[in-house]
Amino acid sequence: MVKNSIPSKLETLPTGHPDRIISMRLPLESKQHLTLFSVYAPTLLADPADKDSFYSDLRTLLNNTPANDKVLILGDINARVRRNSEAWKGVLGRHGIGGCNDNGHLLLEFCTEHQLAITNTIFQQKDRLKTTWMHLRSKHWHLLDYVLVRQRDLKDVLHIRVMPSAECHTDHRLVRCKLKLQFKPKPKKKGNPVKKLNVDSLCRKEVKIKFHANLRQRLDESPCIDDTTPDTLWENLKSAILKTSMEVLGHTKNKNKDWFDENDKEIQELLARKRAAHQAHLAQPGCPVKKTTFRHA
Repeated sequence: MVKNSIPSKLETLPTGHPDRIISMRLPLESKQHLTLFSVYAPTLLADPADKDSFYSDLRTLLNNTPANDKVLILGDINARVRRNSEAWKGVLGRHGIGGCNDNGHLLLEFCTEHQLAITNTIFQQKDRLKTTWMHLRSKHWHLLDYVLVRQRDLKDVLHIRVMPSAECHTDHRLVRCKLKLQFKPKPKKKGNPVKKLNVDSLCRKEVKIKFHANLRQRLDESPCIDDTTPDTLWENLKSAILKTSMEVLGHTKNKNKDWFDENDKEIQELLARKRAAHQAHLAQPGCPVKKTTFRHA
């Protein structure tokens, strides 16, 4: 999910790599770029060969990324890293959480190799603003979803935290990372903007009748010409249609049309009901009634 303003700035489309990785390159100011990787790593119980394949693919992509690019790796990495910032200087901050498992060691070694920092461990805040997933049996919360950046670019990270109340239809909590980055402004189009004909008005019967009558009159009044080649005939017909369209249909006025009205009372009531059911489910996640109510709200 990205803001609507970002796709127009893309120089290339997002690229899908082996099943678990998607990359996207964004132009920044001062002729810089940000290469973003969205990843989903194998779980702790996955085949070791799958884990090696995942990190090998990610390693290859990073090695092929221009050295001057800023790098952002984010997603469900399914790893737990400890608080030992002294042993992993530059990789871990002083505010990690929990212990470390085998996947955590793979992640830490990968970050050390490529000089990446785990931003989730940098900022001091409550554990509930760091943990992203609850174990179903133990009911303990763990940090599994990470945002990684190059160690040299840590100054660009303003803050990172979990949004406990955000509803994303998943058992993982949403992680929000604020970065100090400036996208390259979209180049301004030169020349006059192209006006669009209001073709939707042809749905009205009176407009359609008027359009047909005016077009027939214009064609009947057109002078006879000696040149009857297809190109000439087409140019005369196109000119007649365009002039009649501008005269009868006119041009559209609204650039964008919202797909729903923000002030619609019915929509606001549905959204309020959904939010209330979500808050009730968060207050008592073990209650099956509130869980069902939330799913069907």
